[in-house]
Amino acid sequence: MDSPDIIRLSIFIAVLLLCALWEWKMPRRRLSQNKTYRWANNLGLVSLNSLCLSIFMPILAFDAANIAQQNSWGLMHAIKLPTLAEFFLGILILDFVIYSQHLIFHKIPWLWRLHRMHHSDQDIDVTTGTRFHPIEIILSMWLKIAAIVLLGISPITVIVFEIILNASAMFNHSNARLSLDLDSLMRKIIVTPDMHRVHHSRNPQETHSNFGFFLSIWDRCFNTYTDQPELGHQGIKIGITQFQTASEQRIDNMLTQPFRNH
Repeated sequence: MDSPDIIRLSIFIAVLLLCALWEWKMPRRRLSQNKTYRWANNLGLVSLNSLCLSIFMPILAFDAANIAQQNSWGLMHAIKLPTLAEFFLGILILDFVIYSQHLIFHKIPWLWRLHRMHHSDQDIDVTTGTRFHPIEIILSMWLKIAAIVLLGISPITVIVFEIILNASAMFNHSNARLSLDLDSLMRKIIVTPDMHRVHHSRNPQETHSNFGFFLSIWDRCFNTYTDQPELGHQGIKIGITQFQTASEQRIDNMLTQPFRNH
């Protein structure tokens, strides 16, 4: 696989459209903000982040995996597991890395200032899953690259994981309704929209819980799991208290939020 960009973009668009259709047909909550305005700014960040990565990153995760493979770098090359076992172990480890990174971005104050821009969305829907500050995106990419090189994770594992991660972020941020029985079953393994919505609550105890993006097992293992919001899914207050005006959803104001308190 020379370049996975076309595959990634195609799947990104497909998942975005499918989740948007699901939200439209089966909404979980009534949205409080102008949807067109939010979507334009949230999706504008996707283009900006892609541009920043192309300008400021000499290599990306897939490139790092290719370099590690060509030079036999990393733990996987030393222990020589069967291909399928290496693939699934790589997915599992990378998902734990993302869970850990998410937890750290909540615990360290200056990292939280970057990450809280994601939380300052006053509604939560599929586009919230794409809304991250460019500096956070770049830091996250370096962390992934470090894990990939140290562990020697294969290029195919990396691209599959990145597709899973992007699709999961859009799925679990969706303002879409699952039956309670299906939600209860699915969240034993993966993060569902109801599970992740708790994480976007203004209640600090709820905000700093449910850090998983794909697998839900890490929150259960490390006691960071909150089952339901205290005010229920219809009553839950979404966002960051100090960024509640409509103008804070504009892309230029979103970019300056880490450097402001109001």
